[in-house]
Amino acid sequence: MGQEREVEVEGYFQQDSAMIGERVAYILKARYGEGHNIVFPDSTFDFSPFVLLEKKTFMSSTTEGITLDSAIYYVSNFSLEPISFFSIPVFEVFKYDSLIHQPLEASLALKLIIDTIPDELSFRDNNVYQPIDTEFNFPLLIGLLLSLIFIGIGISFFFGKSIRRRWEIWMEKRKYRLFALRWKKAEEEFAAKPDMDHADELLGLWKTYMEHLKDKPFREWTTIEISDFLENKEIIKDFREIEMIIYAGKSGKNIPKACQNLWNICSDTYQQKITATDDRK
Repeated sequence: MGQEREVEVEGYFQQDSAMIGERVAYILKARYGEGHNIVFPDSTFDFSPFVLLEKKTFMSSTTEGITLDSAIYYVSNFSLEPISFFSIPVFEVFKYDSLIHQPLEASLALKLIIDTIPDELSFRDNNVYQPIDTEFNFPLLIGLLLSLIFIGIGISFFFGKSIRRRWEIWMEKRKYRLFALRWKKAEEEFAAKPDMDHADELLGLWKTYMEHLKDKPFREWTTIEISDFLENKEIIKDFREIEMIIYAGKSGKNIPKACQNLWNICSDTYQQKITATDDRK
C-alpha cells in the first residue's frame, strides 16, 4: 500500500467542451518516487467513448527523487451525450504482476452548433397553388414499345441468320474448350494409373463428345460400327489398345499414340462442324 500512495496520477482535458469529432487534448501526468516502473497506455488501449488520434510523449524529469512522466492524448468524441467522462490509467509493472493507478474522471461537454430557434416561425408569403400534371403519357409509351418491336423485327429479318450462326459457333467453341480440358485431365490420370476405371472414363468422354458432334449414338455403337461410320479402320486398333485394360486387364503398348489418334479425330470433326456452320446460308 505504501508504494501505491507514492504514485500520483492526474488527467484532464485542455478545454471544457468540444464539438462532435473535434480534436481534443487530454493531459496525463504521473509523479512517483524511486523504484517504480510506470507505463502509459499505447494505441492498443480502449479509449471509448473517445477515439485516439495521436499520442505525444515527453522525456521524464526527476527533481529531488520525484520523477514526472507526462503525455498528451489527442482524442475525438463521437458520443451524443451532453457530458462525457474520461479517464486514462497508468500501469505500475512488477515482476509477476501489475497495478493500475486511475486518475479522477475528466468531463467534456458536448458543444452543439445550432442557431437559436425563434419563438414564432416566419414563412414566406407564397401560397399560390401550382397545378401538377399527374396523367401518364400512354401514347408516348405505346410509341416507344412499337418502335422497339419494329426495330427487333428488322434486326431479326436482316441479321437473324448471321446472329444465329455466330451464336452456334460461339457455343460450339465453348463446348470444345471444355472437352479439351476434360480430355487432357482424363488422359493424364489414365497415363498415371492405367486401370479399368480410367480407361472406361476416357473412352466414354470420347464417345459422348463425338455423339454431340455427329448427332449419332456413338455410346451405343460397337467399335466396328463406329469404324464403319467414320470410314476409319485404324480406329479399331486405337480402341483395342485401351479396351485391353478394360476386358483383359492388360496395358497396351501404344496407348499414348492411341489417345493422340482419338483426340485428332475429335479435333478434325470439330473443325468440320465449325466450317459447315460458318458456311451455312
